[in-house]
Amino acid sequence: MQLRDYLALFRRSWLLIVACTVIGGSLGAMTALLSPTLYQSTVQQFVSVRNSGAAWDLAQSTSYARQAVTNYVRVVPTAIVLDPVIEDLGLDMTSGELAGQVSASAPLNTQVITITVTDENPSQAAQLANAIGESLATAVATELEAPTGTDAESKVRVETISAAKVPTQPSSPNLQLDLALGLLVGLAVGIGLAVLRSVLDTRVRTIQDVEGIVDAPILGGIPFDPDSAERPLIVQVAPRDPRAEAFRRVRTNVQFLSVDSGTPVFVVTSSAPAEGKSTTAANLALTLAETGMRVALVDADLRKPRVADNFHIEGGVGLTDVLAGRVPLSAVMQPWGRSKLFLLPAGTLPPNPAELLGSRAMWQMLEEMRRAFDYVIIDAPPLLAVTDAAVLTRLTTGAILVAASGSTRKPQLAAAVNSIASADAKLLGVVMTKLPTKGPDSTAYGQYTYGVTHTAS
Repeated sequence: MQLRDYLALFRRSWLLIVACTVIGGSLGAMTALLSPTLYQSTVQQFVSVRNSGAAWDLAQSTSYARQAVTNYVRVVPTAIVLDPVIEDLGLDMTSGELAGQVSASAPLNTQVITITVTDENPSQAAQLANAIGESLATAVATELEAPTGTDAESKVRVETISAAKVPTQPSSPNLQLDLALGLLVGLAVGIGLAVLRSVLDTRVRTIQDVEGIVDAPILGGIPFDPDSAERPLIVQVAPRDPRAEAFRRVRTNVQFLSVDSGTPVFVVTSSAPAEGKSTTAANLALTLAETGMRVALVDADLRKPRVADNFHIEGGVGLTDVLAGRVPLSAVMQPWGRSKLFLLPAGTLPPNPAELLGSRAMWQMLEEMRRAFDYVIIDAPPLLAVTDAAVLTRLTTGAILVAASGSTRKPQLAAAVNSIASADAKLLGVVMTKLPTKGPDSTAYGQYTYGVTHTAS
């Protein structure tokens, strides 16, 4: 993923990220508010070893003291130190319970032990810390490092260098810290969920998504219009609409596909239904007819035909009747509008569409249309739903594949491409529909709209 992909991911999932961050911050603040108020008091002690004063003896005693400090730190939370404190202060707890309030540490290569006591009562925290420090000193002098031989006292001494004081501020809860941690954890969870959702979401959203799957040129992108179902023939009803301009750019690229190839016959199809292939075929035919070319639009979707409804023409007799030999082609081609656009509706829906579209009669009809027209556009069924389009594409110049942003899934698009290749047909290019003009997935195709935009809901 490139930087722009991450930016698009964050923009697409900003609400999820913000929600997780707010929830994390709220939980952090709630934790701080519900936690008991605790105070910490610390006593520091210095461990030393008696020596003769000679240099070698001084170095040896210092080394011994530093080694002993490590052991004494482990001794602090044990019964040998804590039981006398409990007895002296008359505490109603065991040494194990008191050990949960005590921590001890010593910096590396030092002779200083730091003992910290945490308690809900600040005075008791200080009292306990000082008492534990004294108890440690006593345990070392009388038990752990007891005098031997003629010595009257232990060679190891533990002295208090910084007595514990009554704390004035609680150590916890720390509202600011807990809130900050909650926000950071919530942000991390939000970003993680956004990335996970992006990984699991296989929908094609941008031109770059298509380019990563299809080894064919992108012929253009059609911006999203929530009213496209009410006005499918946008080139005719609103010539200056962003979608109309986008279809004209597709027309320009399609014209380059047909250089020095005779009369081109293009099959317009998609991987699945509701991706805009019928609307694309109709508007592509309209834009080609605008240039003065003789254009034929054939409705070869013999399962859910759309040409007759889109152009408001009679569709009872059409392609199937020509293929069945009931009527000649010239009798059912219907001129439309003032341009040189001619329509061939689907006609009577047959029980065997694939066989009809792959028949010799279909090939002969296409040859006749090549002689009569400059362009032939065929609106074919989706590739993954039925085999009609793949069969038909073998008889034509090639296929123009339509993919819808936010609708077509990457495995579907890849399967459609494989379907065309398996039929030994040619994929000429891809037209992407329903491109958002605003938001994280907007592209140059969607933004080039002469000031008129439609936003996907």
